[in-house]
Amino acid sequence: MTKPLPLEGIRVLDFTHIVAGPQCTRILGDMGAQVIKVEQGQAMDVTRSAMLGGIGGIPGPNRSGMFEYFNRSKLGITVNALMPAGLELIKRLVGVSDIVIENFSSRVLERWGLSYEEQRKLNSKVIYVSITGFGHIGRYRDYSTWGPTAQALSGLTFMSGLPGERPAGWGYSFLDHTAGYNAAIATLMAIHHRNRTGEGQWLDVSQVESGMVLTGPAMLDYTVNGRPYRRAGNPPGNRSTHPRVAPHNTYRCAGDDEIVNGEPRRRWCAISVFTEEDWGNFCTAIGSPAWTNDPKFASNADRVANEDELDRLIEEWTIDKMPHEVMYRLQSVGIAAGAVQTNEDKIVRDPQLRSREFIQKVVHREINEPFETDSLPIKFSHTEGTKIRQASPPLGADNEYVLKEILGMSDEEITDLAEQAVF
Repeated sequence: MTKPLPLEGIRVLDFTHIVAGPQCTRILGDMGAQVIKVEQGQAMDVTRSAMLGGIGGIPGPNRSGMFEYFNRSKLGITVNALMPAGLELIKRLVGVSDIVIENFSSRVLERWGLSYEEQRKLNSKVIYVSITGFGHIGRYRDYSTWGPTAQALSGLTFMSGLPGERPAGWGYSFLDHTAGYNAAIATLMAIHHRNRTGEGQWLDVSQVESGMVLTGPAMLDYTVNGRPYRRAGNPPGNRSTHPRVAPHNTYRCAGDDEIVNGEPRRRWCAISVFTEEDWGNFCTAIGSPAWTNDPKFASNADRVANEDELDRLIEEWTIDKMPHEVMYRLQSVGIAAGAVQTNEDKIVRDPQLRSREFIQKVVHREINEPFETDSLPIKFSHTEGTKIRQASPPLGADNEYVLKEILGMSDEEITDLAEQAVF
């Protein structure tokens, strides 16, 4: 018996683009919602051209790996909202949708005549989700942000980096993803509220505020103790701050067959030793070389004081071993150790991910060939929670289905809209 998906029966009208919005609707789509992604042929989602090469080795707007990742399990239509007939079509879709989601700058839907109040006239129970840099309230409401600028404005960029160096920021558009996660959680709560009360509502999600909550310990330290956040004085790299223990770092291991800049690609393994018992087990696991009995490493305080030398000696042991060999040997005696995994490790060789069916095969809708991608990291006991129903939509691929099956339009009506260049 096929288990139902958690959000079966929920329809989402998706005006999102790039990362923050599509991350939200991707989660809802994977959970079973019918997501209708709306693009304009002349202003399509820029992630369609965001990656060189393309799936199958051929570039094109329907082959971007980045677009594929964020827009699976969705239908795709093209509508020009700036044309009266196009806007009327969108209004009809609002009327039959449970949720409308967008991550435009703050006044775009207002200019279309689709503010929350106008949407309510079309659909009294609509849930409207808006994801912007600063939200729709306050003096900065008209400012636009990207993930990296939102990270800077929230304080996260200042908190990241090495002592004495420029702020490094966080990796790839972290707050785009975080805002999308928050929007998905808020949407689920709004569905729950509507199920209990019959009321829709407007969800106003701020990217910058999504980042602010991640600075909590630093903000608490300032409000309670008056101390500004300082990277200076923190141990560099991957060394432990709280608690201050050693060894605690990533260590170079043997390379593999891939050549990078003329050399075999170097591999790494993270190792963390927290207690004296751990230290004893670690020494035994690596064969108890003479240096492990040196008084300068006798206690954790000694090891922290001589951390540079300790890391160098440990790396002399790891350097000729593959990272998984190091990981399994240390884990066998209870030491926290983990190979720094590459894409190949995660997709091809990770037995844990395979056992959970986290990596799934999906058939690309243009080239009609399967490829592998990740699924939701959640298992539901009574519903199907990790099913990717289809790959991302080619541009305008589902126009006919949406217009006929959802809006009940005739062939003549669709032909008339096509002649007006609405699609």
